[in-house]
Amino acid sequence: MRLGVMMPLGDIGGYPRTVREFALAAEEIGFTNLGLPDHVLGGNPAAATPGPEQRSLSSGLYHDPFVAFGYLAALCRPTTEFSTQVLILAQRQAALVAKQAACLDVLCEGRFRLGVGVGWNPVEFTGLNENFHNRGRRSVEQVVVMQKLWADPYVSFEGKWHRIEDAGINPLPVRRSIPVWFGGHVEQTLERIATIGDGWIMNAYPPGREIEAEWGKIRGMAERAGRDPAAIGLEVWISGGAGDERSWAEEARYWKRQGATHLTLTNTFGRRHHKRIAGRTMADHLAAMRRFQAAVADAL
Repeated sequence: MRLGVMMPLGDIGGYPRTVREFALAAEEIGFTNLGLPDHVLGGNPAAATPGPEQRSLSSGLYHDPFVAFGYLAALCRPTTEFSTQVLILAQRQAALVAKQAACLDVLCEGRFRLGVGVGWNPVEFTGLNENFHNRGRRSVEQVVVMQKLWADPYVSFEGKWHRIEDAGINPLPVRRSIPVWFGGHVEQTLERIATIGDGWIMNAYPPGREIEAEWGKIRGMAERAGRDPAAIGLEVWISGGAGDERSWAEEARYWKRQGATHLTLTNTFGRRHHKRIAGRTMADHLAAMRRFQAAVADAL
């Protein structure tokens, strides 16, 4: 398993020196993957509209992942992998994302995974002039369009939401493809992972029968679709604010037995069974990362 960490820019800030310091320190500690979430717009938490507590969830600091990873590609080791966790694909034009992802993939020499999701905040879709209500179905066609654009210099495509007339992107990705990983946990997402995805970014389930059943469902659907289930990766999040060295090591060994390919530490996520760390400074985060890496190193 590769060991990753979500970059806590909402806690530590997004200044160039801060981003650089965190990324290079993560590499020194032993993390090989850097992840970033994505929000373009955040709702005003003071707005007098229904659900301000939900609107405000995306109101913190979020660097654009393509820009931030483009910056880090010139600074990080040639073994460090970058991944969006997750990019809200349906808020963007598919051809533009294909172009941005391909450029980043070239700059980081093929070490980019594009994690995508459908999003939850209508405020963002309204501001970006995109349809919130068909975002899931539309994102499937977006992935197909991007995969075609990455594979061939020129593409002709006619779909329900996209039309390309003998056009293409340049540069193309290093391997003429970019891994697309899906975040989410509903039935439709599992089917997308099994049929067109390269992996699953999973944070909804702790170890146990429920996740084993869902993971088995994906592998079964992949096999029925004529795909090799072993070719589909699994990334799981472990929160640094819950558990201790012993439980982290046990959980890491459990995920490895389940076939997980990526283990990601998240120190700011506090939903479902996850719990964020108490501290918010750079020192707090690096200390938590050192504890976690030392605990799970032998299980990787």
